Amino acid sequence: MKYRNPIIKGFYPDPSVCFANGKYYLASSSFQYFPGVPLFESDDLVNWTRIGYALTRPEQVDLDKIFSSGGIFAPTLRYNNGRFYLVTTNDTTHKNFYVWTDDIYGEWSDPIFVEQGGIDPSLLFDDGRVYFISNGEDENGIAGVIQCEIDITTGRKLCEGRCIWQGSGGRFLEGPHMYRIGGRYYLMAAEGGTEYGHMVTYSRSDSVWGPFESYPGNPVLTNRDKAPYAIQGIGHGELVQDRVGDWHIICLGFRQIHAWMTYHHLGREVFMVPAVFDEDGWFTAGTYGTCDEYYDIAGDFIQEDKQYYTFGNMLWNADWQYLRKPKPENYIFEKDRITLKGTNVTLDDTDSPTFICTHQHDFCFTLKITVNTDGGEAGVTFYHTETEHYDIAIRKRDNGFETVLRLNIGGINHEQTTAFSNDGTVNITVSADNMDYVFMANGLMIGRAATKYLSSEVCGGFTGTVIGLYATGNNTAEFTGLEINYNNA
Repeated sequence: MKYRNPIIKGFYPDPSVCFANGKYYLASSSFQYFPGVPLFESDDLVNWTRIGYALTRPEQVDLDKIFSSGGIFAPTLRYNNGRFYLVTTNDTTHKNFYVWTDDIYGEWSDPIFVEQGGIDPSLLFDDGRVYFISNGEDENGIAGVIQCEIDITTGRKLCEGRCIWQGSGGRFLEGPHMYRIGGRYYLMAAEGGTEYGHMVTYSRSDSVWGPFESYPGNPVLTNRDKAPYAIQGIGHGELVQDRVGDWHIICLGFRQIHAWMTYHHLGREVFMVPAVFDEDGWFTAGTYGTCDEYYDIAGDFIQEDKQYYTFGNMLWNADWQYLRKPKPENYIFEKDRITLKGTNVTLDDTDSPTFICTHQHDFCFTLKITVNTDGGEAGVTFYHTETEHYDIAIRKRDNGFETVLRLNIGGINHEQTTAFSNDGTVNITVSADNMDYVFMANGLMIGRAATKYLSSEVCGGFTGTVIGLYATGNNTAEFTGLEINYNNA
């Protein structure tokens, strides 16, 4: 069957995949958002369902008062002897750790730390041994992909870290993963930086410790020279085999708002391309080493694309996240509504505002929601960082309520307001396409704002735009009637 990229839309970067109990499982980065590390499940590598998070307790991860794009970097998900392991980096504390579970739908363990530096850690289970791999520096200050053997029950290093590969010459070597295939060890990594020069490279060896021989055709996958083309930033790949034995690379990439406009605001998404091994044991990937929009995969199924989202068909514990270290008492969940209790923390702060979000999945959509508050301010935000977000809200004034549109771009804050009313209720509608958001309140247009100012090219960092509900001030706000329709732009 033919599938379309991206296979997971929206801000889910650094995908890592494993196969267990007849299904595929995928984890992605989460940075400053909590719970941390979204988890997905699939029967076919194309259709993915959110099943929860790995880091669901504050004691598992320290996100207190961090800036955007801090926190949890590139995880690796592995399965061995009936147990799932997830290893990752908290880049704010500069510590690598892993958690484990025997039930991927349940709770994960407390963190087990590994005293090896670098970021983007990975695990290789091989012949009863466990190897911990990251990119950084070894004990002698040699930079590259660093590997040591560990005791998986304690995280204790059983040997010093050793640099086993320094990449193919690109900058920002990262995201290493090792696989044992056909008696050889394949070491795959990302180079070029997770922007327009991003690429997948690899090497191989007959020994887990090397020496590793670089693939002569590196990079094996990149869209860095594929222009004009809306899919860019392809890299940070994970090699996976499907049920019929075919190989694929699942990787991150992003979609520009237009082939000729180098802005992307949805974040880094999940793409997949075929990989084919030749008779010499090297593999190629994609379309002459690039990622296209459409590919074929073996199987008799249809790619699903959920278009319509409501409070009723979303799961509070799987489809929503908070910023940093939320206070649970400020959130009251019901099947068809949510009540938020506002505090003095705002969206501009690096503390945790009363805020809950879902990822923006595509360029074009309409959003409708009713907001009621007894004071302060409450509304909807299209949030990229604490300095770049667009907010439409109802706000209490001395003589009544007003609807406000606030545009925050790089420290420049612009506000537009509508007429006062005595009622603390507003019906908000937002329409979006590749280029603009259009904001309406009670059927009246308040303003519009360009999507490119919420892009990574403007905001910096490694995240993407999310759709958030928030409340600020000493107030109680109720949100009802949510509709997000990607079919009705």
